[in-house]
Amino acid sequence: MAQGNIGGLAGGMGRFTELRQRLLFVLGALIVYRIGCYVPVPGVNPDAMIAMMQAQGGGIVDMFNMFSGGALHRFSIFALNVMPYISASIVIQLGVHIFPALKALQKEGESGRRKITQYSRLGAVLLAVVQGGSIATALQNQVAPGGMPVVYAPGLGFVITAIVALTAGTIFLMWVGEQVTERGIGNGVSLIIFSGIVAGLPGAVLHTFELFRDGSISAISMILIALVVAAFTLLVVFVERGQRRITVNYARRQGGRNAYMNQTSFLPLKLNMAGVIPPIFASSILAFPATLSMWSGQAAGATWLQRVANALAPGEPLHMIVFAAMIIGFAFFYTALVFNSQETAENLKKSGALIPGIRPGRATADYVDGVLTRLTAAGSLYLVAVCLLPEIMRTQLGTSFYFGGTSLLIVVVVVMDFIAQVQAHLMSHQYESLLKKANLKGSSRGGLSRG
Repeated sequence: MAQGNIGGLAGGMGRFTELRQRLLFVLGALIVYRIGCYVPVPGVNPDAMIAMMQAQGGGIVDMFNMFSGGALHRFSIFALNVMPYISASIVIQLGVHIFPALKALQKEGESGRRKITQYSRLGAVLLAVVQGGSIATALQNQVAPGGMPVVYAPGLGFVITAIVALTAGTIFLMWVGEQVTERGIGNGVSLIIFSGIVAGLPGAVLHTFELFRDGSISAISMILIALVVAAFTLLVVFVERGQRRITVNYARRQGGRNAYMNQTSFLPLKLNMAGVIPPIFASSILAFPATLSMWSGQAAGATWLQRVANALAPGEPLHMIVFAAMIIGFAFFYTALVFNSQETAENLKKSGALIPGIRPGRATADYVDGVLTRLTAAGSLYLVAVCLLPEIMRTQLGTSFYFGGTSLLIVVVVVMDFIAQVQAHLMSHQYESLLKKANLKGSSRGGLSRG
């Protein structure tokens, strides 16, 4: 018994030691990332860059700056963050469901998935080069308030230097994310974005309290902000965990020629199968005119672009309507790409499974497609509510709400995934220790019986 207790204690200590090492690895990687967010690209005046960004805020730049933890406003080597990698991964993922060659490659197993991952990395490098070159070229002619030039020595040398620095920063963050996924806990890329979003939270909270102390925000607004944050968090957790389980019966031969035993299982369908992809796509497209208008400045022929950007600015009625419509459209589009009802019905038919009351084949596909359509409709309306209500609070009620809908979704989903992986890690080690104890007891009983 003493040996069993010692073995269990040692197993528990080993379990927590490994978990602690993984958590420390994640913490160290995130510290390195945060330090890199303060290393500026050579040739850029950081003070002038921050002043210009604060004066010309708006558009997709503010969203990407939040994701990068302020690195874009400082134009550090991590200014692009892992956004090129995410964009390339989304494009490749969509391509897998559109192009037969990529779909066949995915079905090859581990080797096919490695090739697809390699394509995502190459696409991320190309996007980083294009985005870095575009931003560096646009910054050369920018002047901060007060007449300070943003770039010390504009020219081809600065553009090449900025492209190399920004691309290298993106590649390094991709590598860090993969190392965190392999040696740490959770998805490394998601944790990098999560840390960038959360990094600005303390400053936003202090700014909100300063506004309250100055009288700019009333006590009722403060209470309303706290209630909305809590309600939105609970809503996101509830919906992201929500599933519609379709009952599936399997007929399995138990013995003899005509003896069968039915097994019941479920086909789980998430309420929000599209995740955060629809808000990201919609935000990027809507913010594109504002971004072009910001970089074009007072250039000739840019007046119409500025009018379009003003009409699509956050808080405007046209922005609300278009944003909601694009979220709903992208939700249906992305769900249709990632889930094939016909293929699911064929797989159920091949495995001898059927949905009670529904004939196999085409009828099953139509039934699943109908359920999925209703779920997607509800999930898209949930995304619209989560994304638009914080915007309405900022623009119409004058409240200071740091989290946007997309960032709130990312933060809550990443935390849920992180906690689930920690629990799975602990449970796997617990099962291992139980198996070791069972083997130990079995061998000791065998020894006594032989004696």
